[in-house]
Amino acid sequence: MAKGTIPSGGLEGMAVLVTGGGTGIGTACAARCAADGAAVTICGRREDVLAEAAKKIEQGLGHGGSIQYATGDVTDEDDVKRVVEKALEPTGALDGCVANAGGGGGMGPYHVQDTNEFIRVLHLNALSTMLCVKHTVNHMIDAGGGSFIGMSSIAGHLTHPYFGAYGVAKAGIEMMMKNAADEFGARGVRFNAIRPGFIATEIMEGIPRDSEVYDSYIRNTPMKDVGLPEDVGNLARFLIGPESRWITGTAINVDGGHALRRGPDFGPFIEPAMGADVLAGDRPKS
Repeated sequence: MAKGTIPSGGLEGMAVLVTGGGTGIGTACAARCAADGAAVTICGRREDVLAEAAKKIEQGLGHGGSIQYATGDVTDEDDVKRVVEKALEPTGALDGCVANAGGGGGMGPYHVQDTNEFIRVLHLNALSTMLCVKHTVNHMIDAGGGSFIGMSSIAGHLTHPYFGAYGVAKAGIEMMMKNAADEFGARGVRFNAIRPGFIATEIMEGIPRDSEVYDSYIRNTPMKDVGLPEDVGNLARFLIGPESRWITGTAINVDGGHALRRGPDFGPFIEPAMGADVLAGDRPKS
């Protein structure tokens, strides 16, 4: 086998749901699973984005894999139930779920956090993951076992000052995966978390490459680069597949070694809007 060649196949006949599958990491996870033979369903809130992602994924289908999409809000329980039912259509069963949907917001020190924004970010990340667990696990039990992946972040275990609810929510996802792995292990359902570092997605492209923030990422990454969505997708495919049958209750970094050092410094990014005194812990001027 040539150096760098990735074997294909191995997910034939399996059905997988990927939330937040319309962009970035979600699309990469869905594409890799579909290329290896899985019947993949992606979901998100914007139909035009999902349709474009599905068209892209179709170009790489292999081993009998397929792709379909369903719109829905992963923080709405009725929507999650409906999307899961859609994911059952191709095979009548569900073998895996990648709970990738999430996001940040409300950056700043805790003493100036907006409470409603803090709760929104918790819901977008942690609540959505719980709803996916709630409405997929019994289907995976019915299928004889399965694999659930919660999308965490290096921010879930490495300090990221000024990230507000984001790191809190990601840490919560990791504990959720551990508890669920313990609860459902006897039924053959595995739960793991993935911790992406700086991945070159649409959101992270907003960090200028000549900025202090970007430099803080590179300086603290032993491999001196940023990752690609496909790097996360490859790990997700492994965790979904039978090769990882004895792996559960863990969190795996995909970060070029970033977690060996320290988190990024977003101070220069938000200081112009908030002021150095607020970042230092002073009360904002009224």
